Order: sequence, then C-alpha cells, then structure tokens
Amino acid sequence: MKIDAHQHFWYFNPQRDAWITDDMRVLKRDFLPEDLQPLLKQHQFDGCVAVQADTSEKETEFLLNLAEQHPFIKGVVGWLDLCSDAIDERLAHFSTYKNLKGLRHIVQAEPNGYMLRKDFQRGISKLEKYNLTYDILIFPHQLEEAIALVNTFPNQKFILDHCAKPYIKDGKIKTWKRHIETLSGFENVACKVSGLTTEADWKHWDNTTIQPYLDVVFNAFGTKRTLFGSDWPVSVLAGTYAETVGLIEQYIAHFTETEQQQIMGLNAKTWYHLKD
Repeated sequence: MKIDAHQHFWYFNPQRDAWITDDMRVLKRDFLPEDLQPLLKQHQFDGCVAVQADTSEKETEFLLNLAEQHPFIKGVVGWLDLCSDAIDERLAHFSTYKNLKGLRHIVQAEPNGYMLRKDFQRGISKLEKYNLTYDILIFPHQLEEAIALVNTFPNQKFILDHCAKPYIKDGKIKTWKRHIETLSGFENVACKVSGLTTEADWKHWDNTTIQPYLDVVFNAFGTKRTLFGSDWPVSVLAGTYAETVGLIEQYIAHFTETEQQQIMGLNAKTWYHLKD
C-alpha cells in the first residue's frame, strides 16, 4: 500500500486563504481530487491522506465529504477547536465519520506556550478515546514545547508534520537536530518527511541541499516512524510532484524493500489506521 500521507484540497478563497501571498500566486486557484488523482496514479500511489488547511469545522466536513466521494482519499486529518468546552460533544459527532483519522491545529501561527495551555491539553487528552492521531505543525523554535506535550501524553499518537520546518534556506541545523533527536526518543511520535523543499530556496534547491536534514530525521526516527507526504499543492512552489516524490525515493533507494514500503505507505496505514 503506497500512500501520500500529507496533501491538501481547497476551493480558493482570497479572504480565507490570505496566507497565500503574491509570491505564492501559483496556489491562488482551486486544488481538488481530480487534480491530484492523475499524479497519484502516475507514481503508483494507492491513495492519500487529506489534511486541513483552514481552522474551521466546515473544512473538516469539506474534506470528509470529498473522502466519501473519492475512495482514494483514505483518511482525513481535520480541525476541531481543541480548546473548546464543547470538544467532547464535537468529537462524539465527528467520530461517526469513518474517514476521520486525526486532528491538527496550525500551532506555527500561535504564540509561545500554546501547546502548554490547560484547555489545549484537555482537548488532546480526549483524542485517544476516539483512536485519533494529532498532527503537530510547528516551527523549530516550538520543538521544546512539542517535547513537553508528547511527554505529557505517552499513549497518544503524534505525527510531526514537515519535520518541524527546519531552516534549510538559512542552512541552520544544529539546534533543530538536537530537538529532533530528543523528540524521536518518544515512541508515540512519528515524523512526516514532507514540506522540506518549500523550506529550502524554492528555485535553487537540489537533493544534496536537503540530504543533511533527511539524515537527521532518518537517524532519529528510523524507518518505522517516518512517513512520506508530498504537501501538494503547497509543494508546487518549489517543484513538480515528480520532484517531490523523487527527492525521498532517491534518498531511500539503498534501504531494503520492506523499509521503502514502510516509509512510502505502510507506516501511514499503521499510524492513521487506514483500511485497504
């Protein structure tokens, strides 16, 4: 089973999607399942995991509806207000959708201390009951908070998105590396090798630019806790779908066949409880 464990869909809305700036104008259009499916087929993927890009329940409903209509969308990582007093009720409601596999909040946009808030952690504490993962989307300076979070909830499955967005363009690695190694010490955490090309210089990266960062992640998390994700369509800022896939497939080419299968799909199946 070959799975793209991280991508997005949207009907472009200039007000809602204000994060898409003018230098990202290639993203200022609709990106839908019919756009992705040919790319998945071309690269022999069996399916994908659709991840929220907007912080609203409408977004979660939108992705779940797409998953109902398109069986190649094997799972959804949605958004619910984890800080809400009504989180129990909302989780009970959304747990009736078989394709909801996890939740995510765009913590990278939040102030320091967000993941340590009591209301946020109360929300996190409810996820295990519903067999939901939590995707951690942060910048490197928030890694210490993430370490504190996963330490607090040893039975909760966490997946670190985009390797915590290392500062590849600036060539910074030392502090990020130390925190990644600490975070990987928690067996309840996996890491997506995704979104790395857009952390590099969009026009001038190559595989050797990103290799040192992949070395850190694979040395830390191994092959059973790393998941491939394209981060399509955001990844088109820095290259084609083929280049995004090729970066990881070339890096893992010397791994065993079993290890390659784990990274390119089986780990996603395990961590997100995906059905065949």
